[in-house]
Amino acid sequence: MTRFLGTHRNRLDRKGRVSVPAEFRAVLERLGAEQVILLPSHRAPCLEAWPEPEFERLAAALDRYEAFSDERDDLSASLFADAHPVRPDAEGRVVLPEELAAHANLTEWVAFVGFGTTFQLWEPEAAKRRIAEGRARASARGLTLAPRAAP
Repeated sequence: MTRFLGTHRNRLDRKGRVSVPAEFRAVLERLGAEQVILLPSHRAPCLEAWPEPEFERLAAALDRYEAFSDERDDLSASLFADAHPVRPDAEGRVVLPEELAAHANLTEWVAFVGFGTTFQLWEPEAAKRRIAEGRARASARGLTLAPRAAP
């Protein structure tokens, strides 16, 4: 499987290090992603974690905007200005930059939440609320996924 699944909780140490869950490290390995790009979400008080190849695909979408346009500049600022590439060490730990940890209110524990092609880092109680709210909104809207057509 090359999707990030589940919610996992790990302790944040005094040096700002946290272990990426083994399940997520296995996905990163299968994707050939040596590093992850962390950035503050502009939609929620969490961090988004993009495997490097996925982040490159996202960034390439900026090419559809005119160079020097307000749209491109705004999206570039949103994507790149606060992005931090991190590489897990031999024990699978990454160091969270202070400003990113502060954005997500990360102090003692970190909830790693699978989002398919990416994952997010949340303060655990905020993660629980977000997951419950997402389920409730999906249910209220009657959201479903169409099955993929057979080849």
